[in-house]
Amino acid sequence: MAQDSVDLSCDYQFWMQKLSVWDQASTLETQQDTCVHLARFQEFLRKMYEALKEMDSNTIFERFPTIDQLLAKACWNPFILAYDESQKILIWCLCCLINKEPQNSRQSKLNSWVQGVLSHILSALRFDKEVALFTQGLGYAPIDYYPGLLKNMVLSLASELRENHLNGFNTQRRMTPERLASLSRVCVPLITLPDVDPLVEALLVCHGHEPQEILQPEFFEAVNEAILLKKISLPMSAVVCLWLRHLPSLEKAMLHLFEKLISSERNCLRRIECFIKDSSLPQAACHPAIFRVVDEMFRCALLETDGAPEIIATIQVFTQCFLEALEKENKQLRFALKTYFPYTSPSLAMVLLQDPQDVPRGRWLQTLKHISELLREAVEDQTHGSRGGPLESWFLFIHFGGWAEMVAEQLLRSAAEPPAALLWLLAFYYSPRDGRQQRAQTTVQVKAALGHLLAMSRSSSLSARDLQTAAGQDTDTDPRAPAQQLIRRLLLHFVLWAPGGHTIARDVITLLAHTAEITHEIIGFLDQTLYRWDRLGIESPRSGKLARELLKELRTQV
Repeated sequence: MAQDSVDLSCDYQFWMQKLSVWDQASTLETQQDTCVHLARFQEFLRKMYEALKEMDSNTIFERFPTIDQLLAKACWNPFILAYDESQKILIWCLCCLINKEPQNSRQSKLNSWVQGVLSHILSALRFDKEVALFTQGLGYAPIDYYPGLLKNMVLSLASELRENHLNGFNTQRRMTPERLASLSRVCVPLITLPDVDPLVEALLVCHGHEPQEILQPEFFEAVNEAILLKKISLPMSAVVCLWLRHLPSLEKAMLHLFEKLISSERNCLRRIECFIKDSSLPQAACHPAIFRVVDEMFRCALLETDGAPEIIATIQVFTQCFLEALEKENKQLRFALKTYFPYTSPSLAMVLLQDPQDVPRGRWLQTLKHISELLREAVEDQTHGSRGGPLESWFLFIHFGGWAEMVAEQLLRSAAEPPAALLWLLAFYYSPRDGRQQRAQTTVQVKAALGHLLAMSRSSSLSARDLQTAAGQDTDTDPRAPAQQLIRRLLLHFVLWAPGGHTIARDVITLLAHTAEITHEIIGFLDQTLYRWDRLGIESPRSGKLARELLKELRTQV
């Protein structure tokens, strides 16, 4: 608390000096400086109010002798009054100065002064006497007229900007760059006012013909902040223009999404989907330039976390939301697939983009084999260090991870010899960095485990321990090894789908979940499986009920 008090005193001196400078000059530089500091000053006012409300009027003036001067300077600054919630917080602060039962003339005088300042704030929009007389003569009260005037001014400017946009190279009718820059600067403190939305939208959509951006960075930052905090709502076309014109705003929107995802419940794809859709990023990503920035940030997150399953699952949910937005925007692709995935084979991207539910079940095996062939060709015919090498192909493949889960289900449901193409596809999905020899060894291990599982599925009696042994999960092998992760995945699919698997599912999971890491892995598998079944409409009532029960039980344990 003592440190907070010292910090507030230091801040107080800083802002007192700032307000004095802003009060003494009204130059363009002063206005710019005011706009840049509006958000920080509002935060200072909040802290000040939290301190003032705990004191009586006498204590306030003992602690802050010039508090009346600071608040007065702020109340007579139109930029501060117009910004976000600053006006409301100023009123709160002023009310803290009032003496409910004044004991002397000084306190009564202070009360009168506060009432005067409050009156000023509540009628801050004042015009010349002639204008007031004219509007009164027409029968309009200021409370009716001034908001209407503001709205008309905004609509007039927005209309002028739209004409400016359409005039193109007609320099005689174009708005000058200086005026556009000035307009964007003036808008900064007004952005959260609903009546100003048309002007903000028009500024974002209006593209100049200058080699450099002419709108102020502070304008872009303020608009982006208001969008992220849901203080304004703009059409998607305006949001796209914002993120195309100001890369830091797009990056901040992605970081804002990451912060939400990190703070949310782990392994809950439905909630992740809500956060992603609410961010407007999938809709904006229909523009290839935005998609590639977003995708690159996901790639960085994936590399930073060494391929964390949670990041992979998030990429897959984002991709699904993006494809839904793309379909809703236009049935025909406005941009070629190459513009979204420039470093991969167009034919591979086209196959992966198919929604599995649009492919007849009888053709799933054929489609999976085709995907495996295209990936193998891309991976093994490229040099390891090339831009289009194994990791690039894998990064494309994980966007559409539902196909990999279908491979596991197809292998467990078929009594025939497991196709080598499907085994290779699984091995590549779980360990993209392996060379040919390592991947071949993984496929041999997986094939052996799969053979044991299929043999046990025909057994009249199943035990969790026998199943664990058959799958090779009771050895001293590192459980984090790619082959072990893959076999564990097959085993989990088995207990959900096999006729006798349901009866021993809990026992199998108890044996497998001997570390917190594997427990989270199993929770992630169950959540992803239910999410995918729900999307594809392939859930069996019995398997779905079991998966939900297991998921609920495991979540209570972590």
